[in-house]
Amino acid sequence: MAFEITNEMLVGSLMPVIVYWVYGGLYTILGYSCNNYRLHPKEDEDEKNFASKKTVIKGVLGQQFRQFIATNLLYMITRGNDTGASSGQSTSFVIARQFIVAMFIFDTYQYFLHRYLHQNKFLYKHLHSKHHRLVVSYPFGAIYSHPLEGLLFDIIGGTMAIYISGMSPLTSAFFSSFCNMKSVDDHCGLMLPWNPFHIFFTNNTAYHDLHHQLYGGKYNFSQPFFSIWDKILGTYMPYSLEQREEGGFKLRPLKEFKN
Repeated sequence: MAFEITNEMLVGSLMPVIVYWVYGGLYTILGYSCNNYRLHPKEDEDEKNFASKKTVIKGVLGQQFRQFIATNLLYMITRGNDTGASSGQSTSFVIARQFIVAMFIFDTYQYFLHRYLHQNKFLYKHLHSKHHRLVVSYPFGAIYSHPLEGLLFDIIGGTMAIYISGMSPLTSAFFSSFCNMKSVDDHCGLMLPWNPFHIFFTNNTAYHDLHHQLYGGKYNFSQPFFSIWDKILGTYMPYSLEQREEGGFKLRPLKEFKN
């Protein structure tokens, strides 16, 4: 049977892209009016980063194009099978189970790969340092990275989580969109009090922002959902949030860090 791209497959590969820019755009707008919740002054986005916003946008669009191709190849190879749909279990139970399995797989894969990219000086210099050019992260820079790192992190990691959990194209569209929202949230630079991600996940905006600071490169590798691997393997850096006089918050690590 010839491979073909169906409407469900297109939805599955395009929805996460649309969600990324819409959700990122919402945070960008909020950033202009929520100075009292910012982790960094707005001007630091241009003054302290080592990549222009134009460069970041081009890099993200390139990454999303590669993800689109990879996602549809996965759908064509697996024929979009849902391994739990015919088991007699309710659809909601199957989807919930698939989400939990995929989240754990994605988190585990990303923790160990992320940590290794920091520990291997060659790989950090030539791959991961590109993402860390954004010392002061902002919403639409969430997946800005070297193309090879994007392949390793998001395309291979996401494909593995989707395939092993047995998601259909439509379910994977919601999972990938959820991952994109969480990633954008982690890089948004805003500690909003009503943010549901901050209620359900301790691995939040401040948690990941600490990792982006020059002193935080050996800590808080966990992403995008849980902090369990950092806490088990000794790479967790606790922190406090202090009010800045000019408005917003300042991150302060609560233990000595390694150089």
